[in-house]
Amino acid sequence: MDKRLSIVVIESDPERAAPIVDGLREIGDHDIRIISEETGLARHIAECRPDIVLIDLANPSRDVLEELALASGPTERPVAMFVDRSDEHLTRAAVEAGISAYVVDGLRPDRIKPVLDAAIARFHMFQRMRAELAATRAALEERKVIDRAKAVLMKARGIDEEAAYALLRKTAMDQGKRVAEIAQQLVLAAGLLSCR
Repeated sequence: MDKRLSIVVIESDPERAAPIVDGLREIGDHDIRIISEETGLARHIAECRPDIVLIDLANPSRDVLEELALASGPTERPVAMFVDRSDEHLTRAAVEAGISAYVVDGLRPDRIKPVLDAAIARFHMFQRMRAELAATRAALEERKVIDRAKAVLMKARGIDEEAAYALLRKTAMDQGKRVAEIAQQLVLAAGLLSCR
């Protein structure tokens, strides 16, 4: 954590929040904001636009945990949650909600930096995985559209699959577009022409 971070600490008890803030100040000159109210949490977090969210809960229920996780935007930023006690169901709920770090036995100042580092690293790893998954899904969808377009050309022109793809590729190059774009246009036009 070399750069200055904007950190939101969600803690309703000022006595529990103080050592967290002190621990954060020891590890760097960060912009730290404490949110003590659970009402309007999503709005407060959105207004702060933090780099990371720390949630400290003494005894979380599954409902509170899920609400806090959704409000803190675990797909937008790293979220570290500290709880005094947990069980298998709460741990699973935290992981499913996208919490980057879930630490049982409360928050101690000496644990803050390693937990934040781990939360940030894990968040970035999952961000890369989500991006790769989205790219793979998009490529698969493009492949399906291209295959449908080839089938349309093969049927309409009486050509084989290789010739159909060559025609799609040439058309794309001539128009300065991607093959998938031309395929999508062809599939759409064929759908319109075949409507009765």
